Amino acid sequence: METAEQMSLPISALQHWLYCPRQCALIHVERLWAENSLTAEGRVLHVRADGGTTDRHKGIRTLRAVELGSERLGLHGVADVVEVHGDRFYPVEYKRGRPKPHRADEVQLCAQALCLEEMTGQAVPEGALFYGETRRRVVVAFDRDLRSLTSSVADEARSALAQGELPPAHYAPGRCKACSLLELCRPQSLEHPPAIRAWLSRALDSDTVPEGPE
Repeated sequence: METAEQMSLPISALQHWLYCPRQCALIHVERLWAENSLTAEGRVLHVRADGGTTDRHKGIRTLRAVELGSERLGLHGVADVVEVHGDRFYPVEYKRGRPKPHRADEVQLCAQALCLEEMTGQAVPEGALFYGETRRRVVVAFDRDLRSLTSSVADEARSALAQGELPPAHYAPGRCKACSLLELCRPQSLEHPPAIRAWLSRALDSDTVPEGPE
């Protein structure tokens, strides 16, 4: 098994880790995947974004499906779109839904920017998240706090995944119901065992041994 120092994580793993560490481990350690309507819509959106050719419009050159990597952060991945504004690189990540209350999408985009900076030697001060539901871009500034968060998440996720262990289940209704891995994860049954398990636990802790079936 690779050590944390040897492991290169997919950039998408950072988004998965912030959304749910157990989901991240199911995907990147257990190699499990399932699709639901939300992931199918997202896949179609990414195919449209990644599938076009390089083009130029109003002085902006658009590169698609750009391979990225960072030795310093131990990350690799593919950016949906990288726009070239003169000598400045501008990553754009496509998401199917709408802006979220957590920073998982921003961290994923910032990781792309950090890879671009390492690969090109050019500063990448900002990028954008395009949400399919609102059909709008959200500009993301790669400030010190977001860069620090991205680096720490990369270190935390790599260290945890290198151990090859599955984090315990924790049922969060909003996130779990939207997760395509819900049936594989089974957070409700694992976090709240059935009554028979509770009965068995009490029986084993007692001074008596329950009778077996006749």
